[in-house]
Amino acid sequence: MARKKKGLPVNGWLILDKPLGLTSTQAVGRTKRIFNAQKAGHAGTLDPLATGILPLAFGEATKTVPFVMDGEKGYRFTVSWGVQTTTDDTEGTLVAECSVRPSRADVEAALPEFTGEIMQTPPRFSAIRIDGARAYDLARDGEEFEIAARQVFIDTLELVDMPDANSAVLEAACGKGTYVRAIARDLGLKLGCLGHVTALRRTRVGPFTEENAISLDKLQEISDKAADRAELEGVLDPVESALDDIPALPVSSDDAARLKRGQAVLLRGRDAPILKGPVYAHSRGTLIALGEVHHGEMRPTRVFNLTA
Repeated sequence: MARKKKGLPVNGWLILDKPLGLTSTQAVGRTKRIFNAQKAGHAGTLDPLATGILPLAFGEATKTVPFVMDGEKGYRFTVSWGVQTTTDDTEGTLVAECSVRPSRADVEAALPEFTGEIMQTPPRFSAIRIDGARAYDLARDGEEFEIAARQVFIDTLELVDMPDANSAVLEAACGKGTYVRAIARDLGLKLGCLGHVTALRRTRVGPFTEENAISLDKLQEISDKAADRAELEGVLDPVESALDDIPALPVSSDDAARLKRGQAVLLRGRDAPILKGPVYAHSRGTLIALGEVHHGEMRPTRVFNLTA
């Protein structure tokens, strides 16, 4: 006998503006309780010391999480010069100090070296796996280990402010797997002054930005005042909002039924779209399936259980 799921079926994306001091897991737990949702998860961890965009997937939206995690990220962060720490942020202990301070011209001249495809070594306190163990666990236990540098892509890295001689505010747009703490560490080393992150805010994850984000306090306020569940769930973005980067394929009711059974459908007729690669199918405004199109045929890879 199947175990009855706790909570209610909730489907969609919540673009949370995560507050300082809260872990991503705690944020999921808080919002899941507010919605009394059966299933929820996040797309890309934010450290407790970071704020900003934390996309939360509910129900069927969890099937689209990889598309969000693969999207470009945006960050605004403050680097403090003169100190290197074990974690490359304020949570760690002192490693080294330096009296050198860079000028604005020094910083701006160094930034091009940190854009495009570059090799980056993740921080020792990170979730990278080393022989099956998390790097941060090994680091906390005082074990000796090496983390291999890996290729990451940083689209843009700009200096937006230098409020004083000891700090700089930068903005970055980067791809999956990039560590902002490593940018601060390596930029400090390049400038000969050392550096670590003292403030970090994520401003974008894939299609989700600060413009459509909501705070936990505001969400709780809406929940407390909502006349019904429809009003509360009105803050959610549709499941397919995570799929902005891939084509949408309208299908008939008959083809929708075939896709839901895991069967391929042919793109027939004179007006059939010319597509190739990843697509998502929808019928009468309802998301049906994710799939791949090859030789005029769509084969479903993920099927959604949504109603109009």
